[in-house]
Amino acid sequence: MIILLILGSNNLAPLEILAVCLAYFVAICVAMSFHEYAHSLAAYKNGDETPKMMGRLTLNPFAHFSASGLLSFFLIGFGWAKPVKINPLKFRNYRKGLIWTSLSGVLANLALAFVFAGVLHFLGPLIIAEFISSGSVLMFFLYQLIYLCLTLNLILFIFNLLPIYPLDGFNFISIFTKYNNRFIQFMTQYSFFIFVLLILPIFAGNSVLSLVISYVNPAILYVFNLFWGLFG
Repeated sequence: MIILLILGSNNLAPLEILAVCLAYFVAICVAMSFHEYAHSLAAYKNGDETPKMMGRLTLNPFAHFSASGLLSFFLIGFGWAKPVKINPLKFRNYRKGLIWTSLSGVLANLALAFVFAGVLHFLGPLIIAEFISSGSVLMFFLYQLIYLCLTLNLILFIFNLLPIYPLDGFNFISIFTKYNNRFIQFMTQYSFFIFVLLILPIFAGNSVLSLVISYVNPAILYVFNLFWGLFG
């Protein structure tokens, strides 16, 4: 869990611990809100007004919160928001609408991660230098916020691409498969057990999910840093 790694790897003062927790909460709000808003916007732009009527066409995190999902984020580093309800029958182009609605959330998280990677590249060294010279808790908070916004958006991008019900990767694949085929039946019936297997620390204290993220995250960050490095 990211927040525990930060807290456990440093001898932090009480105000710095509070700053990390606050930064983690804000980063969750940012990543989650943009993800769900992107789903809502894609559905709305393709002709379905259901998300707008249900108050989901907003970046207000409280419109997307699931209390249990938010608590889970803090307890085990794995959580969820309220799913956006859509009516695909209202799409002007049924398949196109489903494709864009399925992919919009992960693309929003990837775009945010790209932006925060740039912010960290250019402002990170300045913030660290100011924190070292002044010991400002505000500078410490800003650095943790940028870092966590980058990391959590990347994690949401990778996680939601998994082809497991009800994640975006599953929804995307199901668009191109026959209704209720064996894959759909299996994932729908056993997704809970698959999630449990993914998050259990069964490999020397690491879960399958954490191992996947530990390999994919650096690869994406490497590409981002190559790009932002072109500008200084």
